[in-house]
Amino acid sequence: MPSFLKLIRWKNLFMIALVQCLIKYALFHPFGVSTALNTFQFFLLILSTICIAAAGYVINDIYDIETDLINKPEKVVIGKVISKKVAYNLYIILNVTGVFIGFYISYAIGKNEFFAIFVVISALLYVYASYLKQTFLLGNITISILVALSVLIVGIFELIPAMTNQNQGIQLVFFRILLNYALFAFMINLIREIAKDLEDFDGDYKTGMHTLPIVIGRKRATTLLFVTCLIPLVAIIYYVNNTLYKQPVAVIYYLIFIIAPLIYLCILIFNAKTKREFHTISNVLKFVMLLGMLSILLYPFILLH
Repeated sequence: MPSFLKLIRWKNLFMIALVQCLIKYALFHPFGVSTALNTFQFFLLILSTICIAAAGYVINDIYDIETDLINKPEKVVIGKVISKKVAYNLYIILNVTGVFIGFYISYAIGKNEFFAIFVVISALLYVYASYLKQTFLLGNITISILVALSVLIVGIFELIPAMTNQNQGIQLVFFRILLNYALFAFMINLIREIAKDLEDFDGDYKTGMHTLPIVIGRKRATTLLFVTCLIPLVAIIYYVNNTLYKQPVAVIYYLIFIIAPLIYLCILIFNAKTKREFHTISNVLKFVMLLGMLSILLYPFILLH
């Protein structure tokens, strides 16, 4: 069981489920926003998302065995604790379960066409693991879009089907808020993907990959990582200065828990050279992602005052 949980990255899956719950119960519900899913259907949406995400982690590890044996041999599960055949079976079971649940939810809310979202996500995760991950930037961008979609999918299934002529304005307001969080998730994950490529440079180079650091060199990739990290930092400072300046609690939260860690990250990146340092950067970025998403809890205070 511990090996299985490690394989499916249970901590990441928990974070996905937590963020989706925050969106529904801390962002939509306090304001009486019209939503399409009942509690059971929403639980199924979470289950579908984490099943497909877990399948993505499994197939990614299957294709990364050779690289991971060089980059992080102590973390390799497939071939050591879980056989490749069992891993493939797990991938199929998780994928089929996630996509089937996605079909049921789409049918239940009368939006059969939404089923395509689950199929596309599942297919992209396979293509990412088998091909895109090895390519210059394309893999980084693809997986970051999918991370953003795990946030946006709540709005797609909750807000759009419940939209009417009467509530269209308020539905769009909350969808735009969700879009901002999805963009934040995209940007932070893209930075993290580049940091992970710098961390895994040796193994990726030996197995013939064409990641950003391999194509343009470590030094240029680190410089690009630093510049990219400035984008969310500047954007959030602008947002706080122009939108939250009358809300001291929100301003304090953003300054301490989002802006300060991003400044710290920029300092870390500017001085980073070793595998260990890039690993630290990757972990800090994951923490920043979580803290950014937890700011959803501030919205009842921000919008009601």
